[in-house]
Amino acid sequence: MSMKVVIIGAGPGGYVSAIRCAQLGMQVTIIEKYKSLGGTCLNVGCIPSKALLDSSEHYHQAIHQFASHGIEVGKAKFDFAKMISRKEDVIMQNTKGIEYLMKKNKIEVINGLASFISDHKIKVSGNTSVTEIDFDYCVIATGSKPNIPPSFNYNKDRIISSTEALSLTEFPKELIIVGAGVIGLELGSVYARLGAKVTVIEYLDRILPGMDLDCAKELQKTLKGIGIEFILGQSVQSVIQNKKRIQLVYKDKSNDSDHQLEADYCLVAIGRKAYTDGLELNQIDLQLDEKGRIPVNENCQTKVKNIFAIGDVIHGPMLAHKAEEEGVFVAEYLSGQKPKLNHNLIPGVVYTWPEMASVGMTEESLKEKNIKYKIGKFPFKALGRARASMDMDGFVKILADADSDEILGVHIVGARAADLIMEAAALMEFKSTAEDMSRICHPHPTFSEGLKEAALDATGKRAIHM
Repeated sequence: MSMKVVIIGAGPGGYVSAIRCAQLGMQVTIIEKYKSLGGTCLNVGCIPSKALLDSSEHYHQAIHQFASHGIEVGKAKFDFAKMISRKEDVIMQNTKGIEYLMKKNKIEVINGLASFISDHKIKVSGNTSVTEIDFDYCVIATGSKPNIPPSFNYNKDRIISSTEALSLTEFPKELIIVGAGVIGLELGSVYARLGAKVTVIEYLDRILPGMDLDCAKELQKTLKGIGIEFILGQSVQSVIQNKKRIQLVYKDKSNDSDHQLEADYCLVAIGRKAYTDGLELNQIDLQLDEKGRIPVNENCQTKVKNIFAIGDVIHGPMLAHKAEEEGVFVAEYLSGQKPKLNHNLIPGVVYTWPEMASVGMTEESLKEKNIKYKIGKFPFKALGRARASMDMDGFVKILADADSDEILGVHIVGARAADLIMEAAALMEFKSTAEDMSRICHPHPTFSEGLKEAALDATGKRAIHM
């Protein structure tokens, strides 16, 4: 009889793990509390935000760039309701695709809220019934949810999270965003491109904490160029809705004085937290860590040996592709294989325009570890392809070991950074050097030439076109 695996959560980590388990001959049941499969990513995260990002970028280009290309469109206008409708259609197509994959791989899908009875039995509470399921192994992939303090008075009306920001029924003329992380900047760029007055307020004195500081400063400059105002190093004290207006009070950390902002909406995007509500982890004697995550070892295995956890619910960056790789890792580990996953080489991307992408270590982390390094840089404006497409903002930055020349980190802000970063990730997986990257023949004219030139710069200031 085949191994029986139950997976809780049908987001990218859960459904990918389910498919790989099924491919390896296991009997798989996936439990999802919502009717729509795909989790946060497909329904209220990655996919819908990219749909709106693309729509807003097309509009922005029509206004600011089409004329330069010799394209006359008259006075461009946007239909916000149609943008939201197209986004919903994109979601539907993707979630239907996941349903198809479940059927194709003979994976049983059960809708309901899962909770543990024991380390080999789970209860699923649906709308009208309760089902008990026995399992050999269980994978917890319940993801995360927005982290919003009670003092922010989150009400899903005009004080909103990213979920509501993706499905507004009216266009916000003024939008305050609390938090200068990936989610806040992506959604802020959507509405700023469409003409909203967007103000981003952040507790730290920089945007995108944890990512490369040089790239973050460059991205901030370009986002200012589309009208986003940044208020950094300030502490939000309260957010209050008064009829159809929002009042936000913040404290200037330098002089302790209070200031006020007003807008139509306030998007709170200060991070996400692991979602474990209703699992009844106490029934299997599992305790959460200080950040509310499920502790696991290097194999994504909890202290209950037949129960695993992946994705946002454990340590590490909250990224869909990280969850997917962990899902595959667990499936192959259960089958007796010896998979490998390098958590240090999980790329991170900010899907603004220009995009920003990183893999490996930052300068800040190298300094903390006292690792000697050298830097190679190359600006996009020196690329023929960038000039041809009018995408000249940004640069490529390569960090290499000062002695061995091994590539330790690559950071890009510029057009197609999300796709370009994979060359760096692939080479770094095999411990390639900057010299290796510089010796690869890159097609011309492409944005990828920026990587070659930055690598040349890192190997001894040998960049050809700078």
